[in-house]
Amino acid sequence: MIYRFRVILDNDTEEDIFRDLEIRETDSLEDLHNIITQSFGFDGTEMASFYISNDAWDQGEEISLFDLSDDGSARLMNETEICDVVHEVQTKLIYIYDFLSMWTFYVELAEIVDEAEGHDYPNLMFVQGQVPDTAPDRLFEADTDVDFSDADGDTIDLEDYEDLDFNENWN
Repeated sequence: MIYRFRVILDNDTEEDIFRDLEIRETDSLEDLHNIITQSFGFDGTEMASFYISNDAWDQGEEISLFDLSDDGSARLMNETEICDVVHEVQTKLIYIYDFLSMWTFYVELAEIVDEAEGHDYPNLMFVQGQVPDTAPDRLFEADTDVDFSDADGDTIDLEDYEDLDFNENWN
């Protein structure tokens, strides 16, 4: 089967920037990574990860290009078939390319079709919009509802180290 994806660049411009891609369901996430980077004009040499996502685009489990974990436990793109993480029920992924620039893409399964004879896959079907020279700025907001109180409900003064109950010279 062939998966048709729409890959949308998360940006704050007026113009929508996306690519429609076709790829075999049994291809790896590394193959999907390669067609995404090529179709958006990147060289593909930067670190990247896919994240399984739900309908609200919440970032879930990471599947990375390289294993940078201390214990070798990372789930890797080249070992993960697309159909293992995307199917009729689970249709969305978040893709981050170049962790210094944080190019962020929303990847959504649009359709599953039969493989057409004589077609090469992966296939770039449609291009909309030009990629900006730099990644859109990411706005990271802090949680302003953090409760800094102790078990008795008294507010903790984070500047007062004497009452924080830890050894300041612990190392």
